[in-house]
Amino acid sequence: MKIAVLPGDGIGPEVTHEAVRVIEALDLPGIELKEAPVGGAAYKAYGHPLPPDTLDVARAADGILFGAVGDPDCDSLERNLRPEQAILGLRKELTLFANLRPARVFAGLEDFSALKPEIAGAIDLLIVRELNGDVYFGEKGFRETESGEREGYDIMSYSESEVRRIAHVAFRAAMGRGKRLCSVDKANVLETSQLWRDVVIEVAKEYPEVALEHMYVDNAAMQLVRRPGQFDVVVTGNLFGDILSDQASMCVGSIGLLASASLGERQTEYGTFGLYEPIHGSAPDIAGQGLANPMATILSAAMLLRHSLGLDSHADRIEAAVAGALAAGVRGGDLGGKAGTKEIGDAVLSRL
Repeated sequence: MKIAVLPGDGIGPEVTHEAVRVIEALDLPGIELKEAPVGGAAYKAYGHPLPPDTLDVARAADGILFGAVGDPDCDSLERNLRPEQAILGLRKELTLFANLRPARVFAGLEDFSALKPEIAGAIDLLIVRELNGDVYFGEKGFRETESGEREGYDIMSYSESEVRRIAHVAFRAAMGRGKRLCSVDKANVLETSQLWRDVVIEVAKEYPEVALEHMYVDNAAMQLVRRPGQFDVVVTGNLFGDILSDQASMCVGSIGLLASASLGERQTEYGTFGLYEPIHGSAPDIAGQGLANPMATILSAAMLLRHSLGLDSHADRIEAAVAGALAAGVRGGDLGGKAGTKEIGDAVLSRL
């Protein structure tokens, strides 16, 4: 079982180090971890944020543990050489089209949410976001109108096959959870969303056990604040998913606890190939100080074991260890605590 470890920039190396310690502590036979540079670190060493050798390491793996990219020293570079192009390049080259973003409130942390504790405590949902389509990848540019004004445009589009494949991911995820799926669109005004809704309804016939509902994106944003406990699995497009998943992370209370997975179509011997990363950025202001909370990266490692390596029981152990450390009051600065990166890692390891 091969895991590619791409630490990246800022706090990336620190948090991925703790996640690797957790994986190694499981003492699983046949696990091979191989590290490679990515992002600003790769640009400084090799002149590109995603060097060919790094891409080869990623392609050869069953799953990728990704830290973070982003380096202020690289902000003046041409866009195609900036650190952030590494993650976009990996998504494109490896056809990672389905982003899974779980959001739940750990017991005892309800007060850290922007919502009332009794509302926040009910959050336990999974957002499935399509990653390879929508306005982010559609035709875009600038043009001049007949009156001589500048006009910017971005075309939103989805093909039937793109919607179908993300819908299958979402329905399968719902089958493994509460068997409830909410498809979010804007079918009342967008033809793209009407196609989305039509195809999701067609795919639903293959999953009769899953209760499907549809919700307009503006209402979904409101319901995430009003009654987030009503959601189990949410599936939506790239643009809406980008916004709603960030909103859900604020409802939970700290981005230092939220993991994510980006899955592709390729099936490995053990599961589905994917890239796993914490949702926080590289946080250059605290890099190298041992202050970053590694729990989101540790939980990303648990997702890797579950989805790409088929090691569900070990993923459960990691998640329980993180919950146990939090219950014991081990908290980083993002949660008002004083525990450092290594101290948090040690606390998880001791409960593993």
